Amino acid sequence: MLQNNSALAQLKQQIRSNTPRVEGVIKATDRGFGFLETDDGESYFVPPPAMKLVLHGDRVEAVVHEEGDKKSVEPEKLLETGMERFIARVQKREGRLAVVPDHPVMKNVLKARIKRSLDEDSIGDGDWVVARLVRHPLKPDDRAFFTQIDELVAKTDDPAVPWRVTLARHALEQECPDAGDDWPLLDEGLEREDLTAEPFFTIDGEKTRDMDDALRIRSREDGGWSLTVAIADPTAYVEEGHAADLEARTRAFTVYLPGQNVTMLPEQLADDLCSLWEGKDRPVLACTLEVGADGSLGDYRFFAATARSHAKLAYDWVSDWLEGQGDWAPADDIGEQLKALEAMTEARSAWRAAHALVFKDRPDFVFDLDEAGNVLDIRTEHRRIANRMIEESMVAANACCADFLARHIGHGIFNVHRAFEPEKAEAAQEFLAGQDIQVEREQLTELPRYTELKRELEGRDDAWLDARLRRFQGFTSMSAQPGPHFGLGLSAYATWTSPIRKYGDMVNHRLIKRVLKGEQAPAEASQQLTEQLTERRRLNRMAERDVKDWLYVRYLTPAAEAQQTFEAEIVNVNRGGMRVRLVANGATAFIPAPMMHSDRTKVVIDDKEGRIQIEGEERFKLGDIIQVALTEAREETRSLVGRPAD
Repeated sequence: MLQNNSALAQLKQQIRSNTPRVEGVIKATDRGFGFLETDDGESYFVPPPAMKLVLHGDRVEAVVHEEGDKKSVEPEKLLETGMERFIARVQKREGRLAVVPDHPVMKNVLKARIKRSLDEDSIGDGDWVVARLVRHPLKPDDRAFFTQIDELVAKTDDPAVPWRVTLARHALEQECPDAGDDWPLLDEGLEREDLTAEPFFTIDGEKTRDMDDALRIRSREDGGWSLTVAIADPTAYVEEGHAADLEARTRAFTVYLPGQNVTMLPEQLADDLCSLWEGKDRPVLACTLEVGADGSLGDYRFFAATARSHAKLAYDWVSDWLEGQGDWAPADDIGEQLKALEAMTEARSAWRAAHALVFKDRPDFVFDLDEAGNVLDIRTEHRRIANRMIEESMVAANACCADFLARHIGHGIFNVHRAFEPEKAEAAQEFLAGQDIQVEREQLTELPRYTELKRELEGRDDAWLDARLRRFQGFTSMSAQPGPHFGLGLSAYATWTSPIRKYGDMVNHRLIKRVLKGEQAPAEASQQLTEQLTERRRLNRMAERDVKDWLYVRYLTPAAEAQQTFEAEIVNVNRGGMRVRLVANGATAFIPAPMMHSDRTKVVIDDKEGRIQIEGEERFKLGDIIQVALTEAREETRSLVGRPAD
């Protein structure tokens, strides 16, 4: 009778409608409790019993409970699970199978079954797997969490665990694509100029195999230069729609990880047929561009050719020679070009500094590994003159490509970067005003005005201001339509100089060839393709970061045990502490607030401003260089923990 009592049902509905509720995302902690964070920035405590109904990252609707001044929530309805496919470690206990998600703050032991196509005996305790959540206690008719193991990633004792687990986490391919045996040259309707007698040269890392750019430079009588950039031409072998092309389209980029590359194209193409090896004739797509004595770009011409590299050079050899160091010396005809290229680079850098923007010098950190994947050393590689020579040549060539595609076709694959998206420009303007820097909205949204402002701000040499402003800035995306690249200070930018390792560059090669052959260009690239390229680039960068974090922890474990001190830059400040980057090797470490003072109440963190006060005095801020002592290296979470050493 009570079940059919409409008055009771109405009363229940009334109580429910009057009960305060919030919607947000669950943030777990490693101490059993968690928080629900709403879209507008509010945070509610989730007690340990309630956390047993949810997982980190779940979006839920929750009931708000108030006891005096304290508020907590009880998750009631699942809106979106934060974890469908995930990496986990197998736990086998007394014939029972479970998985533990591989996540810094998740300790959940989730019951599991094995996909029918897998051999259960092949999966042991501690193995790494891909699992999938199939039941959730907040879903209708589900009473508990339950998962399915879909794939074995690596055995627990596999030395390749950091690489295999990271690639699986981001759903990236583990191996290079298969190669066919027959790769005929596809040059129908395309005239190729013979440049094999011209003394082209390549400059790369000593161990580089996929060399995709060669240069030839002549000094002009008027003080300028004529630079020819010859780029490897994989589209001379890979027809659009071919299996290798479809696979390259899916992969989008070659994945570069410490100690391992997973190529976009079959290795037979990437490292052999297309690579510009010394003494080998190769089909290329080339551009001869004129550079004025002041570094400005003049006329340019794209054409197809056959070229031969006459010298395989390495960055350090060339830099040493130009700086008067070392015993290595190039052949005379190459040496003359290197000096001309150095002069052109300085002119281009000066022109870009005055009219566009130049890169800040940031070192690369190179991992030296043994065959088992152990880190022997981490070397710092600075951007020396030879690196800058290649960099400036490629930037100039890509600027020409953007202009060519915009003029002749109207579309292509462009790198578009707006410093501030419209919704963040106002916030950035308010932030600068708070620093007594008055700017107009157009200085943040219009390229010519922005480049002037950026140069002015860089002239202040204020690391805190630079770091804070970056929080408002957007990321580079791929677009079928031309658009400005604020990071470079250029009106348009389209890369074509790395087609062995970037699918977007292959697309641009094909478009350029269409123009050279007088053919009608196809429809512009779909939004789906440009979004895929943007997303795959993001995943590749995350994979590179994740593998490096793993290797950093292994390498720096002895330093943490000895509480070794390092110079470090503060790169992020959040409510729990600050993150620093070690200057010596590029590793990042977290310094929790309790490590800054024994009394946590005396540590006041302003995460929005990126400043930290201790006992009422400002002690740390974004951009500061401080001394940090490592205290822990946690391989299970791939994280380093430290404390201020001064």
